[in-house]
Amino acid sequence: MASPLFTQNIVACIWDFDKTLIPSYMQAPLFQRYGVDEATFWMETNALAENYRRRGYHIAPEISYLNHLLTYVLAGPMAGLNNKILRECGGDIKFYPGLPEFFNSSRQWVKARPEYTKHEIVLEHYIVSTGLAEMVRGSSIAPFVDGIWACEFIENPLQPGFLKQKEFNLEASSEIAQIGVMIDNTTKTRAIFEVNKGTNRNAAIDVNAKVSPEDRRIPLQNMIYIADGPSDVPSFSVVKKGGGKTYAVYNPAVRAEFEQNDRLRHTGRIDHYGPADYSENSQTATWLHLQIEKICERIVSDREGAMAQRVARPPRHLNSTPEEEAAKKAATSPKQSSFLE
Repeated sequence: MASPLFTQNIVACIWDFDKTLIPSYMQAPLFQRYGVDEATFWMETNALAENYRRRGYHIAPEISYLNHLLTYVLAGPMAGLNNKILRECGGDIKFYPGLPEFFNSSRQWVKARPEYTKHEIVLEHYIVSTGLAEMVRGSSIAPFVDGIWACEFIENPLQPGFLKQKEFNLEASSEIAQIGVMIDNTTKTRAIFEVNKGTNRNAAIDVNAKVSPEDRRIPLQNMIYIADGPSDVPSFSVVKKGGGKTYAVYNPAVRAEFEQNDRLRHTGRIDHYGPADYSENSQTATWLHLQIEKICERIVSDREGAMAQRVARPPRHLNSTPEEEAAKKAATSPKQSSFLE
């Protein structure tokens, strides 16, 4: 009899990054380092698609900011930018209250319950972002994360004819030159399915392969997806339809973000929303704690129910004890009539 690939005793929190874990965009420390005006960069990025269209070119909006960042490197304002610098800038990212502590304390919630440890239930955290992976890796939250999906750059691209070369020149200086990985709001769903199927833990499992529900590492119903707004609707939809939970956060200082999340809930896109404050006993931390507990309780119930169904009762002796025989005799002997009846 074939055994399942995974025990499905893992709960996963999957996080967006910008405006979910931090108040703005992660690239801010990078622009500050090079003296680049952040507002100008994003204004130019948003105008790229239309300006290229007028020239007869078509460009996907999702790739615009990565290309424009490379143009800044090539043109000089950000010359010398490499993955090492990106990681260093990640160390300057400032997080919302309660982070990164929440990532660790939430794991401890699960570990503290004997009934959860009995079934080896664990909590994992994943970041799926359209931002830059090296900056996330350099941030203070990286040690508490089980996986990162985000955009990546290649330094010193291989040149034509590289297959015929036996040795490659090693350069002391390098800078980003090509896009290695591009994550947009649609391809985020691919990352969710990689977590779901276990592709990130077992390279032999292709994300496009057909995997039966009982063989997936983390069922969608064991997931909670946390993000900040409409751009995450595809991911919200995948997790919610799969039986998981969805939660949107907003900056308490920005009323428009609150209204945006309220619309998402009224249209059924999310289960709930709250302020981006992950401090102990905050509304958001409490809601997430409750949902993690509910998922853990269901896992315990499902596993114990399956055990009860599959494990037969042990055989027992048929000989009765003296006490049992006396009880049987008393129950079967005819009642004597009474004058009081």
